[in-house]
Amino acid sequence: MTVGIPRETWPGEARVALNPAAVAALHKAGLGVVVEENAGTAAGFTDAAFRDAGAQIGSRASVFSAADIVLQVRAAPAELSMLRSGQTVIGFADPLGSPEAVDAIARTGATAFSMELMPRITRAQSMDALSSMATIAGYKGVLLAANHLPRMFPMLMTAAGTVTAARVFIVGAGVAGLQAIATARRLGAKVEAYDVRPAVKEQVQSLGARFVEMALETGDAEDKGGYAKAQDESFYRRQREMMLRVIAGNDVVITTALIPGKKAPTLVTEEMVEGMTPGSVIVDLAAERGGNCALTRPDEVVVHKGVTIVGPSNPPALVPNHASQMYAKNITTFLNHLLGKDGAAKTALELDLSDEITRETLLTRGGTVVHARIKDLLTNVGVENR
Repeated sequence: MTVGIPRETWPGEARVALNPAAVAALHKAGLGVVVEENAGTAAGFTDAAFRDAGAQIGSRASVFSAADIVLQVRAAPAELSMLRSGQTVIGFADPLGSPEAVDAIARTGATAFSMELMPRITRAQSMDALSSMATIAGYKGVLLAANHLPRMFPMLMTAAGTVTAARVFIVGAGVAGLQAIATARRLGAKVEAYDVRPAVKEQVQSLGARFVEMALETGDAEDKGGYAKAQDESFYRRQREMMLRVIAGNDVVITTALIPGKKAPTLVTEEMVEGMTPGSVIVDLAAERGGNCALTRPDEVVVHKGVTIVGPSNPPALVPNHASQMYAKNITTFLNHLLGKDGAAKTALELDLSDEITRETLLTRGGTVVHARIKDLLTNVGVENR
């Protein structure tokens, strides 16, 4: 079988689905690889490097024409006209946020898998691309804050006097939040963190940050996959009231609260922003889903009464080389899982739907949407799935 790697066309997307090292691994396994010319240029991977790893370089049309399996960062609707029945597409497809796009893929006859729906089980950890990209986002979010803050992060004792450490508050202690804590601490900041899930307190403290506790009922704050669950508006209102004082006492606030497929909850109000010291910085890592800050505008830098709000909509694309390397490892491990032990000898992808990883990530097959949750979402928006 042949694996195709097209250049990403999503606005601002600098990642590529495979790096040359991953191409070499697939080639060694007996799979042909064709890469669109300049597919990896933005991430620092040249066509020559892909050729040296055993890949062929071709036009966009030739990649889609030759590929039995297409690997992408984003399975964008722009490629629909190039997909065909029997072809397999693997990538981020935003199935919970854009179920109609999944239905459009189904109508091409292609089989599609979503990297977002990877189950959070031990066997799938090496395929968990969401966690990989969240790691990048948490790291980059702190660097963006440090770049915009008119102070240094570490405490320094100099001949010119003592420089006090910057105070950083991380909202959300998932993968992105924990990486943000670790990065801010490495830079020398004094770090506090908050999460609706009390179970993460130990993880926050293990990284050297103080866990901010709020008198809120949080017994139903975590789903079975370990993600924070959406709460009702009264919960968020009480949370905002308690957070007002904490935010006012920090130089940097980094928000990471995302609910898969839903608008990000508003956690930082305009009133909170106005309570911060001029020169303070907010980095909103939930900007792609509307943002956790009421004043966030995706991919813009907003200054409100002296406070800078940064809202990157795609933080991993700001570190495209290592983001691509990590994603390549995730997606090739998943591909090898789908292929099974005798993958190199196969001429078509045979799916074992008794396997949880395969079953939970499969979106479309045989011209229809087959994922139960996505089918329900389509019904709710009035789309009749064939």
